[in-house]
Amino acid sequence: TVDAVLRLAEKENTREIQRIGGSEALDEAYTSISFGHLVKKRAGWLVILFLGEMLTATAMGFFEGEISRAIVLTLFIPLIISSGGNSGSQAATLIIRAMAVKELGIRDWWYVMKREIFSGVTLGLILGAIGFLRITTWQYLHLYNYGPHWKLLAITIFFSLIGIVMWGTICGSMIPIILKKCKQDPAASSAPFV
Repeated sequence: TVDAVLRLAEKENTREIQRIGGSEALDEAYTSISFGHLVKKRAGWLVILFLGEMLTATAMGFFEGEISRAIVLTLFIPLIISSGGNSGSQAATLIIRAMAVKELGIRDWWYVMKREIFSGVTLGLILGAIGFLRITTWQYLHLYNYGPHWKLLAITIFFSLIGIVMWGTICGSMIPIILKKCKQDPAASSAPFV
């Protein structure tokens, strides 16, 4: 019946959305699942993500000397990292949906790659310009003193945002395609994973 088809479609869409959100799909309604099962379904991805973020902290440790010479850069690390993650999450969501409705397939990877490189650079330019203007404005209005090398800081943030947003869009768009090629669910390339 039509009702049965709609219930099945809703169930599948719910599972996909839960995977995109970074948890295992719940086997029952949120309101009826036990607390223990709810935590179990969410903990796996959070542990994996936490371990991945520990690698980020380790990598930053290798640049401790450089960071200590320009400590003001640490103010922008969360901004830059989140911009890369957000752009990757957007790309992943768009590609997962396009694959789900058969607009894209594995063979379209090069088309997607080219498009996301240009999208990433353009979006990075937009965010980089905003970052540059923010530093410049705050410096001129004396809202914050970024030091004598504030122009170099603004340029560094500008180019960092271009690079990280481009990399985020490339990763976000390619991971679902790679997972599909490996016969895995592309929705498992959830926004937090990207």
